[in-house]
Amino acid sequence: MKISDILTEDMVITELQGESKEQIIGAMIDLISGSQKVIDKQKVREAIFERERIMSTGVGNGFAIPHGKTDAVSDIVAAFAITAQPIDYQALDEKPVRLVFLLVGKDNMIGPHIKLLSRISRLMNKEEFRKRLLNLKTSKEIIDMFKQEEASYFEV
Repeated sequence: MKISDILTEDMVITELQGESKEQIIGAMIDLISGSQKVIDKQKVREAIFERERIMSTGVGNGFAIPHGKTDAVSDIVAAFAITAQPIDYQALDEKPVRLVFLLVGKDNMIGPHIKLLSRISRLMNKEEFRKRLLNLKTSKEIIDMFKQEEASYFEV
């Protein structure tokens, strides 16, 4: 499964408003709740914040990947955002975050969920990719860049 299979233009936000990690994650959950794949928004919220309590999903280099698994979705759902300003996300490297990729997997789809987390992490570990993302202004540009990068980086 490719990132570009699950991330759609309507699930991408540039200039996401928010002043805290909780506000940013909340806004992204609100965004995905518009998907037909989301059965219960509150259960999704609980799964994401429960995972966040275990350990910050701010993985470093200005990037965070809040995620969780729940039976409150019918299939894997994702959203991506560039925040309007740097957010104190309690990241592992203690640096602020601007790039956020939310991933919610179905409880019984552990393999695809882990594979997608790995793919996202590998792409986002590339400094040049992160820098280019920060300069994009539209959802379409972001989706196109994910597709292009994924095609050149992975055997698809």
